[in-house]
Amino acid sequence: MRVLILDGHPDEGRLVTHLLDHYQAGLGADMEVERIAVRDLAFDPILRQGYKVVQPWEPDLERVAAAIAACDHLVVAFPMWWGSEPAELKGLIDRVLLPGFAFRYHRDDPFWDRLLAGRSADVLITTDTPSWYLRWAYGNPVVRRWRGQILGFCGFKPLRVARFGPVRHGGVEKNIGAWRRQVEKLASSASRLRRGPKA
Repeated sequence: MRVLILDGHPDEGRLVTHLLDHYQAGLGADMEVERIAVRDLAFDPILRQGYKVVQPWEPDLERVAAAIAACDHLVVAFPMWWGSEPAELKGLIDRVLLPGFAFRYHRDDPFWDRLLAGRSADVLITTDTPSWYLRWAYGNPVVRRWRGQILGFCGFKPLRVARFGPVRHGGVEKNIGAWRRQVEKLASSASRLRRGPKA
């Protein structure tokens, strides 16, 4: 089974990377793992003309796209900033998850083909906002986007989202043991997720 791990934190040595270290350690020995830190990639994060003009992929984006196409399971981790993923990760999404690669709109109806079906995913989000408040006050927008409008839109299923927070005011020190066990449990069960045939 091929696993692609994307570290979406713009900085090194942060909680996101630590949790991904434990996730990777929890994967079985038979897993083929590729790990990419978005911060180490060289690419223009802005989709300059939308879908009107093809904006060629830089070599690092070609690498990411090939890794996504080859993987059976994708892991994406990032801190929630202003209710969303950091800008560089958002730019990666804009540049790579394109029509013809990640999805294809139908010509005569409002629907689309999910071209990355047959793959599962885990999304790990660190946050200062308590989970209950994120749901109650804001309606869980970051979780809903990744499930319905990003990875789910492209066909990833099953798709699990785990939140870790709040991280401030001693939250990490208090909860790090439980968070490590949680990501290790997610990793150990990744090979048992049911997937359909790849699109």
